[in-house]
Amino acid sequence: MSDAADHGITVTEISAMDQPIDVSAETVAAFVGRALRGPINTPVLLKSYAEFHRRFGEPWNRSGLSAAVQQFFEHGGGQLYVVRVTNGAKGSMLVIPAVGTALVLRAVEPGSVEQLRAAVDYDQVDSEDLFNLTLQRIDPENGRVIDQELHSGVSFDETSERFVGLELEDSSMARVEQPYPHHRPELTGADYIDAVQRGNDGAELTVYDIVGSRQDGTGLFALNAVEHIDLVYLAPGAGNTDIGPTAIHAAELYCRERGAMLICDPFSDWSSADDAVQGMRRLGYASPNLIGYFPRIVDKKTRAEQTAGGAIAGMLCRLDREVGTWVSLEDAKIGLNRRFDATKAIDDEDRRLLSRAGLNTFQRQRPARIMLTGNRTMGRGNESHGTYSSLSIRRTCLRIVNIIDHSTRWAVFEQPDDALLKHIQAQLGAFFATLADLEVFDDDRYVVECTRLHAAGSEPAPGVSIDIVMHPRGASGPVSLTLQQSNEGLRVAGTAFARTG
Repeated sequence: MSDAADHGITVTEISAMDQPIDVSAETVAAFVGRALRGPINTPVLLKSYAEFHRRFGEPWNRSGLSAAVQQFFEHGGGQLYVVRVTNGAKGSMLVIPAVGTALVLRAVEPGSVEQLRAAVDYDQVDSEDLFNLTLQRIDPENGRVIDQELHSGVSFDETSERFVGLELEDSSMARVEQPYPHHRPELTGADYIDAVQRGNDGAELTVYDIVGSRQDGTGLFALNAVEHIDLVYLAPGAGNTDIGPTAIHAAELYCRERGAMLICDPFSDWSSADDAVQGMRRLGYASPNLIGYFPRIVDKKTRAEQTAGGAIAGMLCRLDREVGTWVSLEDAKIGLNRRFDATKAIDDEDRRLLSRAGLNTFQRQRPARIMLTGNRTMGRGNESHGTYSSLSIRRTCLRIVNIIDHSTRWAVFEQPDDALLKHIQAQLGAFFATLADLEVFDDDRYVVECTRLHAAGSEPAPGVSIDIVMHPRGASGPVSLTLQQSNEGLRVAGTAFARTG
């Protein structure tokens, strides 16, 4: 799994043919939101809140992203991709004199706190067209250099193979803007040149900024550069403002394609359980790929109200690592950090009311400790017998499908014969036996059958069809799925797991 995208090219790793199927893969979460600095529309892999602070800046009152990331790691999250999105933000500008003209540089990463500086020297260059350019990124909090690039022997001549504009196309700091200089930039000596124009942070995000473009790989679609994700969260804006239904519906469709769950915050005007239930009816959310909760939480020390989507993502990652997706948070007794409290008290009657609406609840179940109860998705009435209204069942089934997808992609490059089917059958048989040993199922009975795919005619097509029957823990009955792995990707038959493409 690569840490980030590289110029729009996504490298997908395919499990080796003889590699055992790993049942303990780390749950991967992805957050999308605003930040003070950092690359835009690029998924950055983080493993601590300190990494976020260094790469994306300090907490900002115009975004809830920093608080959500902090919650995530405080509550047990391990791997988190962050996608920074903006609306009209602009990078700072540096101007380096060049004998009556200038070399104009624009910061790649927009924002008011992105501080770059540049220096020019002629050391060990053998032509009057060439120069060395040093770029540095400065931490605005302490003035230290946090990144540096040295571009040696570059040219001001735009017809040259060493043209500085071409060299900086791969820079993570700056790009060259027109008009290009007519002369070599002047020496800066021992000093660095600072920006003559600061960047700006742009306006509040719109739905388009959050959802983005599939074609351009922006917003949510920047996550296409990540091989696999399990949980997605859209961080609120200034003052923990609500993420509207248009963005949620678009994000739910995206998560459905990716086999992921979307965590949704309660609206800020839901002041009671009745408000939440009525709000859910108005919104019309009814997807097993959505996780909701009520109420919001509050920091006991600062008394600042916060959304809890980041904390829930972290709790689910911890749950998966310590016990597994098939155990509910309620049974695992994983609660909020003690510095948080619920903004509203929820009694048993309200809890049942919220559960029927597809919402989980924060309740005090231990002294000074708030627990997340409910084990619900928003899939109420969406699936037969309500099977996928159970969060643990839905996540377990998605995990199994995603693991099988990753582990059988190699099959589309092999001859579709009996030997291939027997090999996959043996791999998946061992995988399901391990799941049974872990008590993922209510009983040890499961069925896995592999057959050939067929094209429009009678000839076998590259890939394999996999029929599965299993009884996930807590389900009222068995679940049947047909997975078709082909060169067009994985398709899963049935409304529960239907994907586009």
